[in-house]
Amino acid sequence: MSQKSPEAESGGSESESGQPGRTSDPAHTSSAARFAAFASSRGRYYAVFLAVFCAVLIISNISATKVIGFGPIVTDGGAFLFPIAYILGDVISEVYGFKAARKAVITGFALQILATFVFWLVLISPPGPGYENQDAFAAVLGFYPRIVAASLVGYFVGQLLNSWVLVAVKKRMGESKLWVRLLTSTGVGEFVDTLLFCVIAFAGVIPGLDFLNYIIVGFVYKVAVEVIFLPVTYRVIKLVKRHEPSYELEADPA
Repeated sequence: MSQKSPEAESGGSESESGQPGRTSDPAHTSSAARFAAFASSRGRYYAVFLAVFCAVLIISNISATKVIGFGPIVTDGGAFLFPIAYILGDVISEVYGFKAARKAVITGFALQILATFVFWLVLISPPGPGYENQDAFAAVLGFYPRIVAASLVGYFVGQLLNSWVLVAVKKRMGESKLWVRLLTSTGVGEFVDTLLFCVIAFAGVIPGLDFLNYIIVGFVYKVAVEVIFLPVTYRVIKLVKRHEPSYELEADPA
């Protein structure tokens, strides 16, 4: 009598999520789909994503000091890069879980406060002999308490909500339907982020319908960027899951 090999008994095929060793048996696959897989924040790539995430936040805030216009569309320089922060937040949340995403959000928050404090300290320091760009420096990196507060509050609450919603949906649905949790989490996070920033920064400054238009355009643009980059986000998440050794079915790790 012939015997089955261990691979045949375990159904050692690779699943759609890129995880080896998952069975191809329909009943087992259905059961496994109800579990959420996460990697440890001490894994191979977490530090890289954390560094890029924080860099994107700081660069976006500096870029946001310039108002730009494309015909009737008026926005700020942060629009080019800031939506990428939510895509990176999605990758971190999907692969490493909410606790790891919370670490990234808090680290980014602390670095933004540090950057703001350093810029303010440099700004109030007297210019040295021969330095003639004080006004230009103040125009680009000047300390505007209301804008800074709006940016920090919107970012902190929006990013935490984005990560929490993504992980909550994943734990409910398992590894399937990644697009559902990416779009759902981004919609919630970006809406709260945009609403808080606009209200704190510009309520009473931008009048009536223009203020409502500013909120709607900002939200739609940020979500549109997420949708456009969805294939790229899918690919990055799949590659990281495949090559992150600690990615496995388990509770949300620290």
